[in-house]
Amino acid sequence: MRRTEFSITEPEETESFLQEMSFGVLGTIGEDGWPQLTPLNFAYQNGELYFHGSRVGSKMEHLKRDPRVTFSVAKEYAIIPSTFSDPKLACPATSYFKSVLIKGYAEPIADLDLKASALTAFMRKLQPEGGYAPIDPLDPDYTPQIKATAVVRIRITELSAKFKFGQNVKEPRFSKITEGLEQRNRPLDVETIELMRAYCPHHKEQP
Repeated sequence: MRRTEFSITEPEETESFLQEMSFGVLGTIGEDGWPQLTPLNFAYQNGELYFHGSRVGSKMEHLKRDPRVTFSVAKEYAIIPSTFSDPKLACPATSYFKSVLIKGYAEPIADLDLKASALTAFMRKLQPEGGYAPIDPLDPDYTPQIKATAVVRIRITELSAKFKFGQNVKEPRFSKITEGLEQRNRPLDVETIELMRAYCPHHKEQP
């Protein structure tokens, strides 16, 4: 049973996370019926997800045979050791993270303008500093590259998000964990504390 306290229903939060992230895992159905997982870069715009790559290969063969796909994106913020809240038991050990799971139908794009738009979305994410000419299908330097590159759109039919930041944790354990993160002070520990304070309903209730 899915833990509902970690589910995110606000689309703005999910979209912001998808815009932040650039790497996910694509699930396709192999010819033997087994799922195949492929890590790849992605772009998300207008409620749809895009990836690109070679026009040939196993994942493209899978999509021709069955366009149903899954796609997952996750970011781990902090490992929470059991010692933060219990001096003996291992049970409290956990991790805090954001994750999104998508189901949908994948379709290769033929329209050059749409391909250029998707590739531009990739560049905005992967090279935000610029330093390249706009991707224009009418530019003779770009035209053959755009034609040769496979761009696939995933039309999303289901999307669920899970952000786990101690929503099920009450005092005094909540304070013990935040104090442990403050003292440890690893990358993302400060951001984890902020997210705990933002998402934990018990903390929100405090004046």
